[in-house]
Amino acid sequence: MSIDDLRAQYEAYPYPARDPADERKRLITGSPSHLDEVAHYVFGGRLDHGRPLRVLVAGGGTGDGTIMIAQQMADAGNPGTVTYLDLSDASRAIAEARAKARGLTNITFRRGSLLELEGLGPFDYIDCCGVLHHLDEPLAGLRSLAGALDPGGGIGMMVYAPLGRTGVYPMQAALRTMTRGMSPEEKVATARRLIAHLPRGNWLLNNPFVGDHRQADANLYDLLLHSRDRPFTVPELADLAAGAGMAISALVEPARYDPAVWVKDPRLLKRLEGLSPLERAAWTEQACGSMTKHIAYLVRPDRLNDAVARPDGPDAVPVLRDLDAAELARAIPPGGVLEAELMGQAVKLALPRLTAPILTRVDGKRTLGAIHEAVAAVAGPLPWETFHAQFLQLFTALNGIGKMHLRR
Repeated sequence: MSIDDLRAQYEAYPYPARDPADERKRLITGSPSHLDEVAHYVFGGRLDHGRPLRVLVAGGGTGDGTIMIAQQMADAGNPGTVTYLDLSDASRAIAEARAKARGLTNITFRRGSLLELEGLGPFDYIDCCGVLHHLDEPLAGLRSLAGALDPGGGIGMMVYAPLGRTGVYPMQAALRTMTRGMSPEEKVATARRLIAHLPRGNWLLNNPFVGDHRQADANLYDLLLHSRDRPFTVPELADLAAGAGMAISALVEPARYDPAVWVKDPRLLKRLEGLSPLERAAWTEQACGSMTKHIAYLVRPDRLNDAVARPDGPDAVPVLRDLDAAELARAIPPGGVLEAELMGQAVKLALPRLTAPILTRVDGKRTLGAIHEAVAAVAGPLPWETFHAQFLQLFTALNGIGKMHLRR
């Protein structure tokens, strides 16, 4: 696959399909690269917004990651700049229109390849979402990114995973045979015609975790007609990171990779004792079979001990994401259960007795020490150790589904 092949695809079908007019209605957020998430998993919760944050979005597409982090930086008063980089003029035009609709002036738009970053950087943070798995040499791509990264920075990335995409790769091969020499538009028409005539036993039709072929043409093309698509298991992703001199600081959301979330039998879980976090994540991927992608944050190996924020002291500041604390506090009885959805499946997460009084005091500004004092003033004598144990249980549940992060 050549760079020209990639550019031709995204000129015909900018991905993901976006309408700049929608910026008046909402900000699309996600992972990686949500600013609170970046602070938590890359900078140990310590992100000084008085210091310009230097961000690269490598393979920016139609702008989701670029617009999200640029808007959040502007809202936080960070004077830094986001550099958008992509091969496709059509995709860049959509991203630029979205930025204009929001009045964002902290983005620099560039046409180019992430394999050619000489003269750019260094960057504090690099977003590379949904790109490396489309390269002939993903390792060369990640090495290029690592070379443009400040030693104290990190990379947020997403790559496809194989098991949850069962049925995708045989269909890609079948369509490759059928569509040689066709234009992008002809390929899409042929794919839709074939899907309409597939037998009921086809794995793609029976995979509940994949639905892009039912959406816009750009989504179908990316799923089934892409000229290069190489998924990664957790061990393969760890090896890719190591080959570029990087290490995984976190897999997001953490609960997806926790065997105890999916398997409740203590005797079975005991058999997993002694496994490293990455080994446990790899086992969970095998056992669940529903992961369609992996979202990971990478840092240099010598930063692993301080990259991720820990709720280990009274100076930590819990921050909620896309969650109404008061509403959740009212809905959950003391010692109740939070029902959440992960990878299309319902999971139940046990919450501590003090969930409500803690949650109602989480405002993104108060430290754990201040929250402890406020809860104790209402609940009566409450040793720090008791409060901290309760908060850890709450944090494990909410951070596990991407709803709570920490600042320092």
